[in-house]
Amino acid sequence: MRFTTSLAAALVAAVLVLPAPAFAAQAGAIAFDFTSRPAAVPATFVATPNARVRFLTLTALDGNRVDSALWEPAGKSPATTTMVVAVHGSGANYIDDPMAFLGRGLSAKGYAMLAIDTRQHDEHINTDNFYDIRNDIQAAVFTARALGYKTIVLLGHSLGTIQVQYYAAQDWSPDIKAVVLLSPFANLPWKSRNVLIANERQYADLTDAALKSLRDGTQSAVLPVKMGYLQGASSPVTGQHFLTYRDETTGISDGTFWIKRIPHPLLLVRDQSDGIILTFEPNMLLSAAGTPGSLVTSIKFVLIPDDRPLSLAGHKFTNNQQQLIDTVTSWLADQHL
Repeated sequence: MRFTTSLAAALVAAVLVLPAPAFAAQAGAIAFDFTSRPAAVPATFVATPNARVRFLTLTALDGNRVDSALWEPAGKSPATTTMVVAVHGSGANYIDDPMAFLGRGLSAKGYAMLAIDTRQHDEHINTDNFYDIRNDIQAAVFTARALGYKTIVLLGHSLGTIQVQYYAAQDWSPDIKAVVLLSPFANLPWKSRNVLIANERQYADLTDAALKSLRDGTQSAVLPVKMGYLQGASSPVTGQHFLTYRDETTGISDGTFWIKRIPHPLLLVRDQSDGIILTFEPNMLLSAAGTPGSLVTSIKFVLIPDDRPLSLAGHKFTNNQQQLIDTVTSWLADQHL
C-alpha cells in the first residue's frame, strides 16, 4: 500500500494550480510503501525481542527511490518516541555497520530509527550531485512525520555527516531536535585535494574534466580521470560529484561552514582507531561550532577509546558497537529525547 505524506501532497496541489505548464509537469510527491524483506538483507539483520524492523521504499520529491529500514521499539506509540533518521557513509547502505547495529541497539533502548539508502549507496559511490541528497533525507523526515513521529534527530555517518549538516542548516522545522555526527570529517574539498588525491596534476585533470562535463551536459557520466580515494585506492567519479563534493572552488561539503549554521545541540563521535578520519578533524568542527555568532546550542565530542591499529573497521565502530550505542543513547537522554 502506498502512502503520500500530507504536506507533500499539499505542496504538489499548490504547484499544480500555477499557470506555467512546464513547471507543473515536474510536480511530484513524497510517498512511502511498506515492502517485504529484501533478499539481500542478511539473516542477522533482526530486531531484539522488544522491538521490530520493517522495510520501506520511499519516493523522494524528485522521484528517486529510497530503500530504507524502520526499527521501532515495542509498546511505544510514535507520538511519544524519538525518531532517529540515519544516513550512511560513502558508498555504504543501511545494512552495513554502523547502521545495522545502531538500528538494533537504539530500538532495544526505546528509540525508533529510519535508516535510508541515499542515491550514492553501494555501486553509486562518488556519482551523485551533493544537492540532490537533500531530497532523500527530506523523504525520510516527511515519512517519519506521516508515521506519527513528532520528535526527530538527524544522524549521519562519515559522508552522511555533511549531508545531515546541510539539511539541518536549511530546515529549521521545530520537530527536528538534535544532530549526531559519527566519524565526521571537517572540510572534504580540502581533504580531497590534499589528503586523498594529494597530486596536483591529477587534481587539475579532474577539475578540467569535471568542468568540461558540466559544459557538455554530461556531468552525471563517469569522468575519464579517476580520483585518488581512501587508503591509497583510486575511484571512478562523475563530474557532478567532483564539482559539488571535492572541488575546492565549487564544492560545498565543508563541515566547518555548515556546522555553525545548525540551531540544535550536536554530538560528535570518533573511534580512536578510525583509519579514515584524521585526529584533528572533529576538533576543527568543534572550533567552528564555537565561533562567535554560531547557532549551535550545545556540542559534545566523544572519543571512544580503542588501542587497535587504525582501520576501516574503526571508522565503522565495528569493534565498539555497544560503546557507540551507549554513547548515543546516553547523550539523547541528556537532551531529554
